Amino acid sequence: MKYVYPFSEGSKEMKALLGGKGANLSEMTREGLPIPEGFVITTEACMNYLNKKMDLKNDLMNDVLEQISQLEQLTGKELNGQRNPLLLSVRSGAQYSMPGMMDTILNLGLNDVTVEALATETQDERFAYDCYRRFIQMYGNVVMGIDINRFEQYFEHMKETCEITEDHQLTATDLKQIVKVYQEIYQEVTQTIFPQDPLEQLTLAIEAVFNSWHNHRAYIYRNRHGIPHDLGTGVTVQLMVFGNKGETSGTGVLFTRHPSEGTDEIFGEYLVNAQGEDVVAGIRTPQPIEQMAAQWPDVYQELAQHVKHLERHYRDMQDVEFTVEEGKLYILQTRNGKRTARAAFQIAHDLVEENLLTPREALARLTPNMADELLHPVFVENSETQSKWLAKGLPASPGAATGRIVFNTVAAKEWTERGESVILVRQETSPEDVEGMLLSQGILTSRGGMTSHAAVVARGLGTCCIVGCQEVIVNETTKTMTTASAVFREGDEISIDGNTGNVYQGAVETESAEEMPVFETILGWADEIATMKVKANAETPKEMALALKFGAQGFGLVRTEHMFFSEDNLKWMRHMILAENVAERTEALKVLGKNQVHDFKQLLDSAQGAPFVIRLLDPPLHEFLPHTEQEIQQVAQQLGKAPDNLAQKLNDLKEVNPMLGHRGCRLAITYPEIYEMQLEAILTSLSETTQALRPAVLEVMIPLVGSHAELALIRQRLEAYQANWEAQHQERHTIRYGTMIEIPRACITADKLAESSDFFSFGTNDLTQMTYGFSRDDVYKFIGEYVEQRLLPHDPFQHVDTEGVGELMRMAVEKGRQTNPDLPIGICGEVGGDPQSIEFYQTLGLNYVSCSPYRVPSARLAVAQAAM
Repeated sequence: MKYVYPFSEGSKEMKALLGGKGANLSEMTREGLPIPEGFVITTEACMNYLNKKMDLKNDLMNDVLEQISQLEQLTGKELNGQRNPLLLSVRSGAQYSMPGMMDTILNLGLNDVTVEALATETQDERFAYDCYRRFIQMYGNVVMGIDINRFEQYFEHMKETCEITEDHQLTATDLKQIVKVYQEIYQEVTQTIFPQDPLEQLTLAIEAVFNSWHNHRAYIYRNRHGIPHDLGTGVTVQLMVFGNKGETSGTGVLFTRHPSEGTDEIFGEYLVNAQGEDVVAGIRTPQPIEQMAAQWPDVYQELAQHVKHLERHYRDMQDVEFTVEEGKLYILQTRNGKRTARAAFQIAHDLVEENLLTPREALARLTPNMADELLHPVFVENSETQSKWLAKGLPASPGAATGRIVFNTVAAKEWTERGESVILVRQETSPEDVEGMLLSQGILTSRGGMTSHAAVVARGLGTCCIVGCQEVIVNETTKTMTTASAVFREGDEISIDGNTGNVYQGAVETESAEEMPVFETILGWADEIATMKVKANAETPKEMALALKFGAQGFGLVRTEHMFFSEDNLKWMRHMILAENVAERTEALKVLGKNQVHDFKQLLDSAQGAPFVIRLLDPPLHEFLPHTEQEIQQVAQQLGKAPDNLAQKLNDLKEVNPMLGHRGCRLAITYPEIYEMQLEAILTSLSETTQALRPAVLEVMIPLVGSHAELALIRQRLEAYQANWEAQHQERHTIRYGTMIEIPRACITADKLAESSDFFSFGTNDLTQMTYGFSRDDVYKFIGEYVEQRLLPHDPFQHVDTEGVGELMRMAVEKGRQTNPDLPIGICGEVGGDPQSIEFYQTLGLNYVSCSPYRVPSARLAVAQAAM
């Protein structure tokens, strides 16, 4: 089996084998770009090593040494050479981009001898020892697991001793002292001297990069982004080029388009006289890339040509790392750039306009979560003026967030477990902070630039982020954040605006983001491809207006119970439930019916003629009744009943398990007048609504049906009531009657139900709880343990359970359409708009999904992708 490939033998199509970094370096070599020579160790080698199917020294290192020999011949340099030594970088690179999640080692090959050779060759002793101290620190941390703070603390101590503030002010003598102490730290922690044999260094470095596939931060990142854990990482071994060789050298990171806005402009940063990790680590705040055009015009022009060529070649926005060594440009890496949701939609649209992508290809580049993120909150206009402004940093990832200050992952966990939103505040973030970043509503760093770790990861997560906020002093030891006006501690509340970079004291009110013209254009492409419609669940005029604005193609669930919870309606609802006789119940129903007409007319006006499904009363009656002693006293007074008698009546109505009790269609069996009152209100509101605003299709849905006998009886009564009403009013209205499929028995007997139903709509909340025997109101107490211990792949109330609940759904679809091949079937449960579940609904052949208004845009994208 071949485990090692020189760049000249790879290509971009080999990402699974070479990892994204190795495949792209190989591709750029083929394209003739200025790439430092190197080779790639495959992901198969990584997984075979991790699974103990391969011995590193016996099965791999001979091939590696052969490639080293070729590098020596190509470059005229020699590993461990006492003249012109060969120095290497060793980097991880998985199939899918995981920025900062795994490990990198630079300047490998340096030791006490080759550092002097490098100093002689470059005639720059300071440069040579700067490279050596970096190597000892990286190697000690990555390969031997030494806490990086051990090195950093001494480094800062040395600067203080020398009375300097900038790294580049350290002299060669200072750096020699740092190297000496770093080696002492290494020996103290590992009980061995720092290795002087470059082959030993290389072997252990490769092993460390392989092992970094299993580190905690990489595991957390893969879980978040749905990346499989069995892919492994490639290892890229490459000739070192140096951006820290003086004022004509530098290093940088750029994006070929703006990663936050998506505009067609080169966006990035660079540092003069620095190594690549300095930019990403955020240790120094870099210069914007535009300044390079003035400082090094020829290099900038060459760079711009190369990166735009890469964008056209890959047909996507690129994230490019580069180094300039004494005026010569080298491209070190390219990959598809992480971007905000806003940028993703803008770039996808523009690449179609530029004929680089088709609409179908552009849709495949987007994710439903991006559509959600595009609705990021912003601060309500002028609301921030009511809060005290504290500081301003670089706006690295858009959105607005309010939360409690936390300084590390542990605190983020503790506060979020209490139900609090948090803002992670750091000097700069590192990959160890990823778990805390995932839990945070926002991220604020006092150091770093727009391409720092915090900025890149936050944009990928869609999390609001401000970086390089130098007006804020963060002390992670004392857990304080100090601004010009105040000192803040863990748990204090702040607000951050990732669109402007502003930081505020206290909470600031937020609202939905501004509209984006290309958003609707792209979702229009999605609608043309989709085979399932996207409808909305709504129960108020405001929700309906919002759903239509987001492109809903009707309303798959209009709940009626919310109407009964207004103060006046609740009083009459209780009157009806607690009535002593038919006369009392009839009086209450008349008032409720009149009020429902008003509510339905408002909804019909708001729906603007869109198809409309009204679900008749579903919740158990106990939800409308008083529970506390004080409430019982108040209700008794309102209804003119003796408190003791009322308490006895309430006790008679009490149920042990109300969610499986007297609710849904069962109310229509025992109190048929409730559904009749609702139907009369629907018919009256239709009558009083202009023809233009009447829904194209009006459907009435009967909930919690478990048997054909129930459904047939209720439908017969409703149709008879409708016929009588129409005869009295000399009007005709077309209403289709259907049922929710939310009881396992309904799925099993769906062929019978279809005889009396014009449509089906799955209610997955009840179907899931009755299939599992989980109470959806209590499941949160243990479901996390089930997922953590892998007893379940996920919370079945968040993503549909395809094996159990899904099979019942499949049975219902097949049986229902055996009876009626044209039976319309949709879904309106909580997982109706879940992108992961929508793929499954496509396989069932559903006609539509219905979800909350804010999920409509992401569902429109998801149904298109499911159909592709």
